Formats: sequence, structure tokens, C-alpha cells
Amino acid sequence: MAEEFSRSVEDGLRLAKRIYFGNDRAVAPPKPPASMTKSETGFLPTGPMVYAVINDPAIVDNPDIPSYQPHVHGRCDPPALIPIQMNAIELVAECYLDTALVTLSGTWRLHCVSSVRSSDCRIAVPMGAQGSILGAEVSVNNNRKYYFTQLVDLEGDIRKENWLEARDGGFLKPHIFTFDIPQIDGGSIISVKFRWSQNILCRNDLFSLLVPFTFPDFVNPAGKRMSKKEAMQVKVNAVTGNEFQPHQMSHPLKEKRHSDEGTKVFTYDSNVLSFTKSDFRFSYIVPSSQINGGVLLESPSSGDFGEKEVFCMYLSPGNLQSYKVFRKDIVFVIDISGSMRGKLIEDMKSSLSAALSKLDADDSFSIIAFNGESYQFSSSLELASKDNIEKATEWINMNFVAGGDTNISNPLKTAIEMLSGGRSSVPIVFLVTDGTVEDERQICDMVKKRMVKKEAISPRIYTFGIGPFCNQYFLRMLAAIGRGQHDAALDVDTVQLRMQELLDKASSLILANITVETFDNWDKVELYPSHPPDLSSTGPLVLSGSYKGRFPETVKVKGVLADFNNFDLDVKIRKFKDLPVEKLCARDQIDYLTAKAWLLENKELEQKVVELSLDTGFMSEYTGMTVLGHDLAKSKHKAKLKRKYTTRKRRNIQGEPVILLPNMGIGFGDLTRTMENVQPGCEEPRLPDQAELLVLAASHCCGRLCNHCCCMCCVQCCGKINHQFANAITQLCVGIGCYSCFSCCVDLCCADMDG
Repeated sequence: MAEEFSRSVEDGLRLAKRIYFGNDRAVAPPKPPASMTKSETGFLPTGPMVYAVINDPAIVDNPDIPSYQPHVHGRCDPPALIPIQMNAIELVAECYLDTALVTLSGTWRLHCVSSVRSSDCRIAVPMGAQGSILGAEVSVNNNRKYYFTQLVDLEGDIRKENWLEARDGGFLKPHIFTFDIPQIDGGSIISVKFRWSQNILCRNDLFSLLVPFTFPDFVNPAGKRMSKKEAMQVKVNAVTGNEFQPHQMSHPLKEKRHSDEGTKVFTYDSNVLSFTKSDFRFSYIVPSSQINGGVLLESPSSGDFGEKEVFCMYLSPGNLQSYKVFRKDIVFVIDISGSMRGKLIEDMKSSLSAALSKLDADDSFSIIAFNGESYQFSSSLELASKDNIEKATEWINMNFVAGGDTNISNPLKTAIEMLSGGRSSVPIVFLVTDGTVEDERQICDMVKKRMVKKEAISPRIYTFGIGPFCNQYFLRMLAAIGRGQHDAALDVDTVQLRMQELLDKASSLILANITVETFDNWDKVELYPSHPPDLSSTGPLVLSGSYKGRFPETVKVKGVLADFNNFDLDVKIRKFKDLPVEKLCARDQIDYLTAKAWLLENKELEQKVVELSLDTGFMSEYTGMTVLGHDLAKSKHKAKLKRKYTTRKRRNIQGEPVILLPNMGIGFGDLTRTMENVQPGCEEPRLPDQAELLVLAASHCCGRLCNHCCCMCCVQCCGKINHQFANAITQLCVGIGCYSCFSCCVDLCCADMDG
């Protein structure tokens, strides 16, 4: 999909050469950068973009200056995508703990379609790290037409007759969301507002926000006098109560006063000659000298405590001078089945070799590679000496050969047994796979029973899933049972980066066996997950939960430090009026409850996920996203109608055109493709059969319609065939013609006889 999208944009840029911008020689058709033309995905959006979807190239023209255009026969299949010109863009980010809530607003003009014609427009928005969609609104020509997205219950909402399933839309790549707006008139002004949540990267006390915000030259309006405005705003609330310090920023933001204590706002607003060519980056430091924590509560709107409220609890590691890191006993359990061939197996070799080189001399390790069988580097743990690491690296290069089936249970059992009995370290199983297996629930039960055994520190299980075919919810639940953490690389190009981040967390634990003593004797509270993972020095540990009634005045957290001394902490209770605690917790709650519902096959938990998804706007496996539209010009009460449509908890969608976007959940794995060893990210497209080839040949004979005329292609093709082939084609055409005439004659005679 990404490669097809990129090729369609490349075709669109060629097609845009037809547009006439007047006699100003300073204005020229858009030219793609030379560096982008060599990559199969070089034209993917690096900032929010809007494209004209061109099926018929004859509609391409300047809506202000119509010009003579040579007629083009045929249609674009797949449609060409012409990036349309952008007039203004605004980015607003609100940062809390490790989460940023981002709102992006912009205006574009459909400059490439004749004023008497119309085309669909495709909106594409790349999001930052682990972005989650919260919604989008689109208005055309100052709210003459208004569109917005809304989540629906895929099972509870009965499909209406006017529901349409979108052919395109959803995730182009895991971080790029797209959807289409139908039939926009040429020359129209399109205003878009898009909202999402994303992670803030944390390393010790440094927090970094990165938002894709790079724009190519061809989105700049043609003409030097055309207005181009960009604005950025960052609102930071460190929440911890400590005064934070700005560290680095990619754009010249200036601090602005803010009334809320502990909150700072930084803004930038300017008219520019061309839009920014660098992503938006903002980093800040939250200094702390020791482990600290807090519970964030959202002040209730009324005194009624009948419904459950949510809370967010965090533990921050402080600096590394006060606490040391646990010694590690780690067993790497790596999938080398047939689907891991090519780049994936090479990435595994590189990532694992890098992880081994970072182990301390007193750490211990072993490696188990598995497909249908298991292959052990050693039958027991080995010290991470230089010699042993060199031997392990050689073993990896010899034994990491992709092939065979996938069997997770046996190597996982072996790894847990190897780590049994450790008393002076944190035992860790680091599992990596790209596939699904049949006995996943049995594996979870096996691990859960194993964790019941009394040990100083039970084996931790960190899981890493690759691609769309593994069951991420199985891996998430397995990590929750094993008091570890889970991460995934749905895009295979990000495997090394994401895997390294998870390895860094597992390798730098400073507080283990964390318990919340206050919650042990309170039956009206739920903590997600119920057994918290260990605290790493890389960044804060953020937990969430729900409670009923009044929250306790104090919360006591206990744990074990790396020197095996006990640790106690009274965390602060902080209440906020404007802090969106529910949105900070929603993504993790939905993921955890979905994994639990999958494990228990519990319909009540599934419905709980649906309600949480609909109330907070975060996608889930059981909800879908729809695009609804209305022509506000035909309504007498425009403002009232628009407010009705933007209500967060609106459910009634009858009487309106509804477009259901393709399923955007990550799913629960694909056993069939795992058994067939289909490689993630490299699935071969289905080849068309002979009938489809005939239809394609009849509909268009040139795949790149932007450069050639179909008639000219036929002339050039016919000029190269020999006489025998020409005679055969002629006889075939005559035969088909005779058959058609015969059929027509029969129909005509039958009609006369009936008369």
C-alpha cells in the first residue's frame, strides 16, 4: 500500500505539469526532489498533506486560469494523487508525563482541478511515536460542507442501508492515517483539524517530543505574494511538581505566561516564504534527585461518586547517582522461523549482538533460537565475559538461519527453567516473534502457574512482536503475567530501533517487586496491570486504574532495590481541574483490557473496552471509525447543527451518509499466514487472472497515463508486431464482430416475430 501510494503521488506530480499558473516565469510546475525519486516510498507524507484523487486526468486544470489542455484518453488506475497547495498550518501539543495530546489544524486549496469539475480529496497525517487517532474534522468553503469522524460499535451498531465501506483509508503505514473526502469542487478551500495522542520519548530526566512536520516545496502556493502562515504551540505540565527546564527546540518558540501553576506555554507564529522543512522537536528536563511518584486525579464535575473514576499513577526514577541497577540473568528467546528470512533475520543478528555487548561483566546470559525446534547456545547461563560474548556472536551468525515452523511453548519453558533459583539478580526472558501459535492461552496459563512459586524475584518476561501476523495481545498479556513489558514493531523498518528501546528498559531496572500497599485492602479499585512491572532508569513507569468512592488521602508504594533493601514511598495525591487524566490512561487501559478479554474470552470485558473506546475516542479492536458528512448550506441552523455533530458522545447517526473506514485494529494474529511463513511487510500481491488482464487491457493500455496517450501507445505497439500476428488479431476481431452482429440479428428477428 505504501509503495502504491508513493507511485500515485509520483504520477500526480507528473500530471500537475498540465496546470498553467500564468505568465510569471517565477512560477513553475512542482518538481520532486532528486533524492526522493530513487526510493519506492520516497513520496510518503512527512507532514500533514491533502491530495486530489485524480481518476480522470481531463479534470486537471487551474481553477482560476483555465487553459487549453490536450485531451487525454483513458483513466488513471490506480488514481493519481496530486498534492494540493497549503495556505496555513498550526500545531498545538499538550505534554503530560510520557504522553502528548496533539491537535493539528491547516487549510489547503484545491488548486489543480477545474472550477467546473470536482474530485475526491485524500487527507494523510503522519503521527509521532505510537500515535493513536482521536478524531478529525473537515470543512469545505467556510463550512458549506462539513465532515467528521466518529467511532462506532462494530457489533452493537447494526449496519444501516446508507452505510458505505471505504475502499481506501485507514493506516497507510502504522504511523500514517488516511481517509477520503468525496467530491470537492475545484478551487475550494479545505480546512482540516486532526487530533491524536502520542508518546513522549523519555531517557532519565530528559523528555523529547517529536512530531512529523516536514513539508516539500510543492505544497507552497504558486506565486510570491501568496500568504503562507505557520504556527506552533507547546503546553507542558510536568505534573511531578518539579520545575522543568526547556532543553532543545527545532523552531524559535518563545515562552508565554500561563495562569496554571506548573504549566508553561511556548509559542511560535509567523508568515513564511515557504513552509518548514524540519520536523517539530521539543525537549525538556525534569530534574529529580531520587525516586518519586504521584497519583493524578481528575476533579469530579459533581459530588456524585456513584460512577467509577479513573486515576493515573506514576513512578519516576530520578537520577542514576542515587540508585544502582540490578544485576541481570537474561535468556534471549528468538524466533528464526521461515518468515524471519531476509532483512528481519539480519536485524535480529545486529540487535542481539548489540545487546550482548552492553551487558556488564557480572551479568549472565544465554540464547535460545526456535522455529519448530529449539537451538540452545548453552544449557546453562554464561557470564557476559568478552570471550563468551564473542562465542555467542559466532553462534548467532552460524545458527540464525530462517526456516521451519513456529513453536513458542517449548523454548519459553526451557528459558524459565534456566532462570529458576536466582537470588541476587533479576531473571529476564526476552521473547521475540513475528508469528501466532495455536496454544497461546495454554502458554499464558503455564507462565501464570510458574509465577506462583515463591522466589525472591520471579522471572520477568519481556515480549517483542514483529509485523501484523503475531498476536500482540497474547504477547502483552504474557508480559503482564510475567511482570515485564511489551513493545511491537508493526512496521518492519523500525524493528532495530523499537527492540533496542525495550532492551534498554529491561537492562536498567532499579526497583523490582513493586506493590501498592494501599490497594491491597481496598476492593473498589482496579489497577492496570494488577502486578506492576519493574521501574527502569530510562524513564517513568506510568500505571492507570479505576476506583469507586473516595480516593485515599495517602498511597504507599513498596519495592526492592538493586541491593535488595526494601523501599517505601508515600506518593503524592494531586488533583487537577483541567488535566485530561482519562485520556492519559485510556490507551493503556484499552490495550490491557483487550488482552485480558482475549485471554478469558469474556464478552463483558469486550463491552467494557467498547464503552471506554467510545467515551475517550481511542480506537479498539471492537470499534470502527466512520466518516460522516452534511451539507450545512442546506441547513437553517448551521451553528447548532455543527455543535450537535461534534459532540463527543453522540451516537445517533441515522439519516446521514456514513462511510465506514477499513478495519484499523492490529488484530489477534494470523495463524494461517504464520503457518505459511509469510514474511511481514513483504507479502506478494495477488496476480490478476486472464479475465482481469483483458479488462485492464481494455480499460487502459498505459500504466503511466501522465506521460503517454493510450491511442499513441496502441499505435506504437501495433507498429512493432509482425504480419502473421496482425493477421491473427484481425481474424479474431472479425469473428467477434460477426458474433455480435449475429446476436443482434437474432434479437431483432425475435422482436419482430413477437410483434
